Amino acid sequence: MRLRLVLATVTAGLTAAACLTAAGPATARSATAQRTSAHPCSPSTSITGFSDALDKTTYNDTFVGNLSALAVDRDGAIAALSDRSSLFTLDPMSLRPRSVVALADEKGAGLDAEGLAVDRDGTRLVSSETEPSIRRYGRDGTLLGSLPVPDALRVAPAGRATGNATFEGLTLLPGGRTLLAGMEGALSGDGTGIVRFQTWHRHGGSQAFALAAQYGYRTDTGLSVSETTATPDGRLLVLERGFTSGVGNTIRLYVADPRHATDTSGTENLTGQDGVRLIRKTLLADIADCPSLGATAKQPQPNPLLDNIEGMAITGREPGGRLKVLLVSDDNQNQVQTTRFYSLRVRLPFVAEG
Repeated sequence: MRLRLVLATVTAGLTAAACLTAAGPATARSATAQRTSAHPCSPSTSITGFSDALDKTTYNDTFVGNLSALAVDRDGAIAALSDRSSLFTLDPMSLRPRSVVALADEKGAGLDAEGLAVDRDGTRLVSSETEPSIRRYGRDGTLLGSLPVPDALRVAPAGRATGNATFEGLTLLPGGRTLLAGMEGALSGDGTGIVRFQTWHRHGGSQAFALAAQYGYRTDTGLSVSETTATPDGRLLVLERGFTSGVGNTIRLYVADPRHATDTSGTENLTGQDGVRLIRKTLLADIADCPSLGATAKQPQPNPLLDNIEGMAITGREPGGRLKVLLVSDDNQNQVQTTRFYSLRVRLPFVAEG
């Protein structure tokens, strides 16, 4: 299906999905009213709706939750990855599951799956932060192969990464020839808050990715990278996330531009004061500043709309150029957290060519 048709299908689906609710008819009517207008979170970002309809549900005896990544499939469906080794296909009109497949590594063990991209042939590229790794899977969950990973990015003692802080984001850049994975936390020896974004590149019609450039990105104090998603012009949307017990989550959405950053693949330690050009970023919105739209939280939050947001996909573009962005929270299969979908409209700042 051509890209324009895919985006139109998903855009229509998100409007319908804004009406989903698990709270009953009163909330459903409220959500229906919300879908007709955008509610500003910042000058560049607004929220058009949210849905808790999949929270604490099951599909084909599989728990629908622990969702850590989203991607748009070739036919417009939404692929949703659980970090408990399940990959769901969601209907773009309702966001309800259509199918689910189980994923496993080369030994048949489950993954701590955190990042997802759908390749041009429908192959699923999935990152696991255990080693870390990036594996290729068929639509039926068949393991097809894996990509090389730099030694430094491996979890110690094999490398310099900290467990549970590796490949959290995964995205294909426009054209489908470059894959980018965002590390959640810093490597040992790098400056506090400076994380690495690794890329792979392939040439011509080849399906094989080879290691390519690497870049440094500085997170806000106390936050880490939870998702990276390529924009149509080659920039990145980056979600930064934090959690404070008794206070709740911090979720900030940035646009970042790696195109003029220094290739740090040969730089052992990133200090932030070594002449290396880090990826430049611009704040689009702090999600705590969005209107709550009647959302409720099961634990303390600065805004009851907030939860542990980990997944993000660009699902369409409006005539005026605003991007339609879908977010999802990972409930960790925890009774005080929620599986919640959010639909945003985002206007990217203008960047001059050259």
